[in-house]
Amino acid sequence: MHDGFVRIAAGTPQVFLADTQKNARAIIEMMRAADARRAKLLVLPEMCLTGYSVGDLVLKDTLLRGALNALEELCRASEALDVVTVAGLPLAVGNRLFNCAAVIHKGRVLGAVPKTHLPNYAEYYELRHFAPGPAQAENIVLNGESVPFGADLLFRCINMPEFCLGIEICEDLWVPNPPGVAHALAGATVIANPSASNELVGKADYRRLLLESQSARLVCGYVYADAGQGESSMDSVFAGHDLIYENGERLAESRWENGLIFADVDAAYLASERRRMNAFREAAQPHREIPFALHMEALDLSRAVAPLPFVPQNAAEREQRCEQILRIQAGGLARRMAHAHAKCAVIGVSGGLDSTLALIVAARAARLAGLGEGSVVAVTMPCFGTTERTHANALKLAEGLGAQLIEVNIAESTLTHLRDIGHSPDDHDVTYENAQARERTQVLMDIANQRGGLVVGTGDLSELALGWATYNGDHMSMYGVNASIPKTLIRHLVRYVADAAENPLLREALLDVLDTPVSPELLPPVDGVIAQRTEDIVGPYELHDFMLYHIVRRGESPKKALRLAKIAFAGQYDDETILRWEKTFLRRFFQQQFKRSCLPDGPKVGSVSLSPRADWRMPSDAFSALWDADLENGQA
Repeated sequence: MHDGFVRIAAGTPQVFLADTQKNARAIIEMMRAADARRAKLLVLPEMCLTGYSVGDLVLKDTLLRGALNALEELCRASEALDVVTVAGLPLAVGNRLFNCAAVIHKGRVLGAVPKTHLPNYAEYYELRHFAPGPAQAENIVLNGESVPFGADLLFRCINMPEFCLGIEICEDLWVPNPPGVAHALAGATVIANPSASNELVGKADYRRLLLESQSARLVCGYVYADAGQGESSMDSVFAGHDLIYENGERLAESRWENGLIFADVDAAYLASERRRMNAFREAAQPHREIPFALHMEALDLSRAVAPLPFVPQNAAEREQRCEQILRIQAGGLARRMAHAHAKCAVIGVSGGLDSTLALIVAARAARLAGLGEGSVVAVTMPCFGTTERTHANALKLAEGLGAQLIEVNIAESTLTHLRDIGHSPDDHDVTYENAQARERTQVLMDIANQRGGLVVGTGDLSELALGWATYNGDHMSMYGVNASIPKTLIRHLVRYVADAAENPLLREALLDVLDTPVSPELLPPVDGVIAQRTEDIVGPYELHDFMLYHIVRRGESPKKALRLAKIAFAGQYDDETILRWEKTFLRRFFQQQFKRSCLPDGPKVGSVSLSPRADWRMPSDAFSALWDADLENGQA
């Protein structure tokens, strides 16, 4: 348990119907196995101490006493373990019987949570035996100890307050207003569900859908432990379908096997995500919180960490995502052109990735808007750093996408400008570079004025995060179609279009663009080859996109992002390289905010955007000292 991660286990033990001693032994073995794997929470099925399908035997004192004795055995075994265990059993309280989940830790029962919604249909006749749990907690005497009892109990870890446990039992999840909703609003970041759900054709898919939806809506970790082998097959079969989800993502699953599954749930991320959402600011029903303490220790994470978090790993999903993004981009541009009564879209085409995507989007937008020939104007503006390769690709792209091509060589006008300000063209400093970028923007704006058009920006999300744009140069446009798309994803968008291209000229150009080093081409080439490689200067975009996702989108600390990056890029980058470029990311992200504070409009396509109007509001003069210190402490 470290950096907000909590290792969680769901288990299905072999059940011996009505034999509480054997059940206790099987559960204790699982508790020890979970502790050995350093799990901090173990969730077991509904009524696992007796078996769910014991029928009317549950009304007999002998079985109820046996369940209490078994619970006491579990408590004794837990003294030597550092895992919170949730186990189901029937409890008699006064004249009523309840289907309960006992929460066990360090030799005692922290609380007992009764089932709220009792099924009474088909093979489930729980109202025959049980009463619904009381909404408000009270205390009951359990094995001689006073124990909190009620549906509104939460269990919070005092070492890691983001880890707060709420419980709903089986049918509680399937009703229109599950108790887990109130638990989440009151602060529970992990919902445990001890269940005994029989197996029917199609029910497993529905169960997955239910848990995926519930964990996503509640922005929580969801642990579902299902009854399995040993339950009676007289009228039903139980498959032991165990599942662990985090915010809509399935982390672990097991079915038709008794045993344990594990997943590392990021409770800190869940808490951070909720703070971004108005829904979790609503006043919650008061819950009774019960504190417990766990040993804090670093984990070798069992979960995979994607090195390209913006890019779906599944090929079919990636293709679907690319098509969705292109439609959003084209739809946004078409709408803006219609509102501005623009006759054409004007794009500076360099033969690089970003302008290639912008040209593709503009061609789609023109078709969508029903605009005719000449409605997409591709402007190539060769200057000091332009190579034959990128120039040739710009020409091929314009032809392949049916754009009207204009070539304006800006070398002479840039030299005139440099002479006007007294700057030597032999001094290849930032002024030399930015003079070209601003000259290109001026040409584009003036051509747009000439033709009643709209200048389409090409800069992407990664460049905006790093401030890798010339202020009032490529930084400026009338609509930035790539503004919320990271560089690592742009590659896949261009690849998607290349794979679908029927025109061999277009396909050839797109593939060569993908093979061309990323460069602003503002410095003279060496032997005809690009001399200025962006990633040599600011660092690998895949590392910067990783930091952008984890630090900005997920709100993680720099040291946690560093730890995850080391896992994601193991064998690709050494630790020193990752640290170096993360420092660069933080420095540039804070220093270059002034460029993001005055961005042109552009469509949001994913969960990350740096638009100052809706998504990212940050003062341009904020300091990064706390983030820098956190990263340094992470290395100590």
